Amino acid sequence: MFQIRATSASSSLTKTQFFNTYTRRTRMSKSPTFSANSDPNPNPNPGGSDDAAVSKPELRVFARRKRLKVTEQQLITVEAKPHKLDLLPDIEEFGYRNETSSSYSVDIGKPPANWGKVLEGIRKMRSSEDAPVDSMGCEKAGSALPPKERRFAVLVSSLLSSQTKDQVTHGAIQRLLQNGLLSADAIDKGDEATIKSLIYPVGFYTRKASNLKKIAKICLVKYDGDIPSSLEELLSLPGIGPKMAHLVMNVAWDNVQGICVDTHVHRICNRLGWVSRAGKKQKTSNPEETREALQLWLPKEEWVPINPLLVGFGQTVCTPLRPRCGVCSVSEFCPSAFKETSSPLSKTKKSGSSKKL
Repeated sequence: MFQIRATSASSSLTKTQFFNTYTRRTRMSKSPTFSANSDPNPNPNPGGSDDAAVSKPELRVFARRKRLKVTEQQLITVEAKPHKLDLLPDIEEFGYRNETSSSYSVDIGKPPANWGKVLEGIRKMRSSEDAPVDSMGCEKAGSALPPKERRFAVLVSSLLSSQTKDQVTHGAIQRLLQNGLLSADAIDKGDEATIKSLIYPVGFYTRKASNLKKIAKICLVKYDGDIPSSLEELLSLPGIGPKMAHLVMNVAWDNVQGICVDTHVHRICNRLGWVSRAGKKQKTSNPEETREALQLWLPKEEWVPINPLLVGFGQTVCTPLRPRCGVCSVSEFCPSAFKETSSPLSKTKKSGSSKKL
């Protein structure tokens, strides 16, 4: 059955090697074959007589198709997800739709409830006329001067009043008047450093001194030393905004084209709930928005007196910080009443300190 030759160890297979080779080939014939370039059990004597007598078994390698298909399917599914997400609406679109379809809309131009009672109550509280605006407001500037010089003085006072208290503005106007620098010709010829020192400490006095020189030159060249007589021309002057332009038109030219809204009017109208942003129940964000909203419903005969009335009310009762709601006669109509008063903690500290004294 098997024929074994007794030859030298270097030229023929030994009995043990023969049976090992036979067993290995028999096992491989019963199992799937794998092809490879290298033998998993290499001959311990490469290049010897074993290579000639025994052929190398072929090893074949194949991949499991099912596993590869699953892997490809998973990759396709992962890559397809971003495309599906692109079809969904952006989350910001939901917020935008909710905002536009919400019930924030209000009747534009409709007068607020009880506004007449509130206005009358404020007039009674302001009857004493003890606020700074009553004696030192821009309307009082150059009241003893001729009409042309007075109009220029009102313009100068309006420019200096921006972000400045009435007392400080009034003092600056008085110093300019005492030094003969309250006319277009005098300011144009005057030294900018001198003007700056005289109007100090108004807010942004350096910039305002420069703007005064520019305005004086424009008034001399274009208006013969007078001031512009239209709202558009006033707004073209350096440093002049809507509040100042409407004030000058009302006081200097007696030409009412809009309400003069400063920080006091802006704050009080929002506290009273008299104004809101167009189409929303939100406070107006600046005096110009307040002016536009207020002019939609306030009768025109109230456009001029509303400014000194609310400015003085804001200086004495409805102050920026800790408004005096306890002495306000219209607090029952105010939605902001007693919501900005001092905290209980501060009251406790004050009472404790008074006891120690």
